[in-house]
Amino acid sequence: MDENTPPTTSEPNNRPAAGAAASPTSVPVSVTRRVVRRPEPVKAGGLVAWLTVLPIVFLLGLTCGWVVWGQSPTAANTQVTLDQTAKRFTVPDGGNASLGPADAPVTIVEFSDYQCPFCVQWNQQVSARLLADYKGKIRFVYRDFPLYSIHPEAEPAAEAANCAGEQNAYYPYHDLLFGQKYGLGSSSYVKYASDLGLDMAKFNQCVSERRYKTEIDTDVKFASSLGVSSTPTFFVNGLAVVGAQPYEVFQQIIDKELAAAK
Repeated sequence: MDENTPPTTSEPNNRPAAGAAASPTSVPVSVTRRVVRRPEPVKAGGLVAWLTVLPIVFLLGLTCGWVVWGQSPTAANTQVTLDQTAKRFTVPDGGNASLGPADAPVTIVEFSDYQCPFCVQWNQQVSARLLADYKGKIRFVYRDFPLYSIHPEAEPAAEAANCAGEQNAYYPYHDLLFGQKYGLGSSSYVKYASDLGLDMAKFNQCVSERRYKTEIDTDVKFASSLGVSSTPTFFVNGLAVVGAQPYEVFQQIIDKELAAAK
């Protein structure tokens, strides 16, 4: 695999694959009968062996936990080394709403899913902080990449956000969706719109017509052509960043891009 191309996975139906880890609701659950057995006496030699192995098992478990979240235990303290020959993808806004000045030296395009727990994590913990710390220096664009096979509410939520965008409320609505106050669902989308004081007749008509389904499908098709297969996936001035990476990773990349732009 070309190291400059975002990792890809495949599914039989060519739908977008799941993120770094499956949604909690996608984990199969099996019910088994619990059998209680009297514990065998622990021999001295066995106890010593177990005490020797236990710390190793703990460390392995900790490491795996971080791998599932798409980052290493020392991610916040790791310097990002940018390959100067890395491919820069051309990623336009696709007509989607943006935050920040149009002529900002750094543009971040996020392909994301409103039902993806990792996307929720990133938008709650990193997004607002970046926009505040680099005000006037970065332009942020959110593009839709609903994981249809495991997140049934991802596309309806994206359609609702785009309908709110007709009333100049795309990002306020986007923030409410990721804020999770009412969760996701048809009644929740109405509540979010009402909280923002939108014209409910116009909003409801837009949602019922599924006015933005084609636009969302276009985002998905374009992202797939770039090799995107998981959420969230970002392009920082065309450089691919995969996963809900911490603030420090974006900070280092943005700082390097700003320095190069001087």
